[in-house]
Amino acid sequence: MRITYLHHSCFTVEINEKVLIFDYFRGERMRECSYRGKLPDFPRDREIYVFSSHQHRDHFDMEIFRWQEIYPNIQYIMPKEMRFSDNYFKKNGIDLSVKNRIHYRKPEERLFLQGLEIETLKSTDEGVAFLITCEGQTIYHAGDLHWWHWEGEETALNAYQEETYKSQIDRLKDRLIDVAFVVLDPRLEQAAFWGMDYFMKHVKVRYVIPMHLWQKYELIEQYKRRWEAEPFRDKILDVEGENQVFEV
Repeated sequence: MRITYLHHSCFTVEINEKVLIFDYFRGERMRECSYRGKLPDFPRDREIYVFSSHQHRDHFDMEIFRWQEIYPNIQYIMPKEMRFSDNYFKKNGIDLSVKNRIHYRKPEERLFLQGLEIETLKSTDEGVAFLITCEGQTIYHAGDLHWWHWEGEETALNAYQEETYKSQIDRLKDRLIDVAFVVLDPRLEQAAFWGMDYFMKHVKVRYVIPMHLWQKYELIEQYKRRWEAEPFRDKILDVEGENQVFEV
């Protein structure tokens, strides 16, 4: 696999003739960070599969639907809650033919698409997480499925986050995942590592690439230095900047 980190939670994964693109958005849309990740150029005849986990502006951009003008073999996979109306496409200048390329799924559903097996998990925020088997490789992209624990938040909401996150990650415990994109968010302060810890301790995975870092890449090294991470720190790849390429 050739993996390109664009920015935030956006990655491309190239496996033979297939390209998977996760949670793309144009970097200039964000006020919080100055993102400059650039989508690689792919041959026109490549099979392109675009995954959008949910509609937050740091995970989705209507620009993806214009790519059908460049790539005739493009498909879109997104949660059912994102279903767009004809008027919405027209208002954004998107040709309605794109509707035939979109595959909507609810959480905990499965889709077989041109040699891909796609499974969805329920997010603790909005939308879904994705588990994809492609060309013998299994890839997990969390979207915003994470153990979100916010200081000052209601106890019941934080308890829901913990319970839901653990129940969804437990669905992966009997699977072997080759590459997982997992949230590591510095805004959670002392709870920033809880979700990653639970994932690493309960899922069999070859490589993990942290994401949703808000450009705080030093958080990866902070996580790996902890004694709790010693059994699996070699599985965690270092993200150093936008447009970084990993060959795994």
